Amino acid sequence: MAKTCESRAPHCSTHEIELVANAVRHDVIQMLTEAGSGHPGGSLSATDILSVLYFSGLMDYDPKDPSWPGRDFMILSKGHAAPALYGVFHQLGWITDDEMLSIRKLGSKLQGHPDSKRCPGVEVCSGSLGQGLSVSCGAALGFRLDAQKKGAPLRHAFVITGDGELQEGQNWEAAMFAAHRKLGNLTCYVDLNNLQIDGKVTDVCSLGDVAAKFRAFGWHVQEIDGHDIQAIEDATAEALAHAEQPSVIICHTVKGKGVSYMENKVNWHGNAPSAEQGAEALAELEAARAELLKEDSND
Repeated sequence: MAKTCESRAPHCSTHEIELVANAVRHDVIQMLTEAGSGHPGGSLSATDILSVLYFSGLMDYDPKDPSWPGRDFMILSKGHAAPALYGVFHQLGWITDDEMLSIRKLGSKLQGHPDSKRCPGVEVCSGSLGQGLSVSCGAALGFRLDAQKKGAPLRHAFVITGDGELQEGQNWEAAMFAAHRKLGNLTCYVDLNNLQIDGKVTDVCSLGDVAAKFRAFGWHVQEIDGHDIQAIEDATAEALAHAEQPSVIICHTVKGKGVSYMENKVNWHGNAPSAEQGAEALAELEAARAELLKEDSND
């Protein structure tokens, strides 16, 4: 699909970001239908968060240079949602149409989980779940030390975790560390869709009250609808303004969001659509895009 918004520092309107998110979902379905394998459910639930981060102007990076030294970091801890990240990179022009359709193929820079050695824009290899928050803590602390010792601008670390991976204890060690170090330049998004590979998170191993847990560890906590673009923008802006504590934004999401037959279905955690299913999903997304474009014509 055509790129939705182009500028040196993308700062799109809420409506433009909705169009970006729709285009990214289109890319996700195209990629996984072509690959015949992958993880559509968690990719689609994280799409709106990623679209806001890269197209709202709230994250500092150079869209013409993914390796710009002054950039903020975005770490996708739930690395199996890589198709959504690749979809964003495609919208930015970092990935070509041909490269997009090479996902999960031997030699491709678009591996099933993000590979920082192959794909520009990927900060760390991720997908061994439960590690992204720890890596982000190290990045945020390193950025702060650079700012203190070298007078460099304070860079920010953003991380997207899944709710299933929060069952792993390393996350809570990282949460304790971040609060102790007062890492106000760290923002974590929890993609809380209540589904993991074996079923509902609340059935497999319930997390309990996630907001209360993070508050108990000393974090600044917000809870939002993770598909409400404006809410994600507002919560991110508040997190960036909150300098004394690490911030967590608990995003209540729907696995498979945007494709009706995938929504809230655990079997779409790690199964790619067939050619027929892919065509059905793309038609649904194109209809949704047409509705969004109608809003433009009515304004």
